Amino acid sequence: MNGGKSKGIYKSLNCGPGSLDKRNNILKNLRIVKNKIGKKTKNIYLVNQVHSNKLVFLNKNSNLKKRIKADAILTDQKKLPIAVLTADCVPVLLYDFEKKIIAAIHAGWKGAYRDIIKKVINFMLKKGCNPKNIVGAIGPSITQKNYEVKADFKKKFIKKHKKNKVFFRYKNKLIYFDLPNYVKAQLKSQKINRIDMIKIDTFDKKNNFFSARRASKLNLNDYGRNISIIMIN
Repeated sequence: MNGGKSKGIYKSLNCGPGSLDKRNNILKNLRIVKNKIGKKTKNIYLVNQVHSNKLVFLNKNSNLKKRIKADAILTDQKKLPIAVLTADCVPVLLYDFEKKIIAAIHAGWKGAYRDIIKKVINFMLKKGCNPKNIVGAIGPSITQKNYEVKADFKKKFIKKHKKNKVFFRYKNKLIYFDLPNYVKAQLKSQKINRIDMIKIDTFDKKNNFFSARRASKLNLNDYGRNISIIMIN
């Protein structure tokens, strides 16, 4: 959230073109991020995130100017930074160190429920990747204690799989969902066992991340977006 040019509710490193922040500030912020990972890289590739299970694979012939509606990006191209934007959803980064293929996944509850993780990993396997060579990172997201859901939400997940019960708990008759650990379990079910998980709650203001839910609780009309980025050197 720090080190950018945005002001007000977007202060300061808002990287979300989908927000109502000044476009010029967002572009400056994305440039700051790009320069952090390498001055001689291509521009950061972002998709138009729609809470789907759609993915896009970028090869040397891909049109990098076109923003596709998807929630996961994969590439084998060097010096091409790919990134996802979140504000409570779970950002997942994957890297196969043998095949040199990377993925950036935006896993909100809808995408996670629709098996976006499985879909990305299956795509990687078709490209010759091996789960034992894939390392994963789960970035900051909303944690269970701040993710209150309705009874029909829980029912939907239990109907999909009885085992999903473990991701819900009751407190004062309210239901709370553990999205990051649900995502982690999906990675593990695909035999991805090397996972770094950053256990930082985006909802908690002191952690200095943008949060859609916190913005909603404060009756703000919009919110900034956090960026999670990966690149092959």
